[in-house]
Amino acid sequence: MKRPTPSKRIHLARQGVVYSLILCSLILGLGGMGFWMLDPQVETFSDGLWLAFTTAATVGYGDLVPSTHLSRVFAVIVVLLGLAVLSIATASLAAIFVEKEVEVEENQLENDLMQELIQLREDVRMLRTEVRALRDEAAE
Repeated sequence: MKRPTPSKRIHLARQGVVYSLILCSLILGLGGMGFWMLDPQVETFSDGLWLAFTTAATVGYGDLVPSTHLSRVFAVIVVLLGLAVLSIATASLAAIFVEKEVEVEENQLENDLMQELIQLREDVRMLRTEVRALRDEAAE
């Protein structure tokens, strides 16, 4: 099975970050809408978004808190989804940095191997010359 090239892996990791951010925006948007609809203390959609963000990020400033049982259950769902998406985004971002480091190491290893191959070819060329000289000397 062929391994993707480092640039392809970085591209896939970047796509993962983009997809994670889109998913995060979707979760926060739906979370804001849900809090706005479920909690009587949340008067505006922007307050719902704020509550969804502070809940998903597990910050909980305390200025807005879920006040009904249903909105508290919804908060648990938002926390779990927020942690999952944040973990995915963090892993994708870390993969970008790791892949760049791996790519640099792979390039260095490839250069080192090429230098060794060049040296081996030179050594073989010298040995062949020596063997030829020894054969000519033995033939005389």
